[in-house]
Amino acid sequence: MAVPVDPVPVDPVDPLPVDPVARGGPAPRGRVAAFFDLDKTIIATSSATAFSKGFLAQGLLTRRSVVASAYAQLAYLLGGADETSTERLRAALARTVAGWDVAQVSTIVRETLHESIDPTVYAEALDLIARHRAAGHDVVVVSASGAEVVEPIAALVGADTAIATRMTVEDGRYTGEIEFYAYGEHKATAIRDLAAARGYDLAACFAYSDSVTDAPMLAAVGHGAVVNPDRALRRLALAEGWAELTFRRPVPLRRLDRRVGVTSGAVLAAGVAVVLAAWWWHRRRRPA
Repeated sequence: MAVPVDPVPVDPVDPLPVDPVARGGPAPRGRVAAFFDLDKTIIATSSATAFSKGFLAQGLLTRRSVVASAYAQLAYLLGGADETSTERLRAALARTVAGWDVAQVSTIVRETLHESIDPTVYAEALDLIARHRAAGHDVVVVSASGAEVVEPIAALVGADTAIATRMTVEDGRYTGEIEFYAYGEHKATAIRDLAAARGYDLAACFAYSDSVTDAPMLAAVGHGAVVNPDRALRRLALAEGWAELTFRRPVPLRRLDRRVGVTSGAVLAAGVAVVLAAWWWHRRRRPA
């Protein structure tokens, strides 16, 4: 159920909802944050498949895996998902990364981050992030991809922190277990936990996503908005009164001179392209 709040008007030219304080509404009772989904909301692709070239070069993926990844990526761009398929693919993901060396994956992600991600970031998302920051809002990236791939991308686009899936690591390698699965209702739970820890007023907060599986995340805040929504999410947005935004312009970040450092601890735990791209594909194949 959405946080009770008065409807917020949206300027058809300027997609950021009008500040309720500026229009005479109640002031926030705490800090304000904007929560952004990652894939197809901030970036125009799957964060998992973006690093396929680097994993192939280092032997973590086979050529057969890359072909399967490319097929799944095409399907991902066109499809949707159901809960059963997502859970099955989540388990396959965990099995696939088991035994991967964290240091090796860390190096691949660090060295290929700009090459893999720069060309895929929506200019409209960067503008929206910048405007939230200018308004004094925290920016949080929320993604079902692994924390070790989400966190460096979040830093790259200027976010304050990230909520993402966490894999278990022992002796420098992934065990194949998943500590926290940032998907569906779990995203909303993590947002509420972060709000309690940081003092966010959720009724005054914002959330953006492209998929109906993120409905709990959108409903957890006062100002939800859908970005390039799938059909099921578009119908839900109409029912809930959520704004609809269209992002069309991926732009290389280096053109904007947005050079943000990535910590050496940033690694890819859940970024195996062949499994997670297929996961995203099935996730978006939910019947409309």
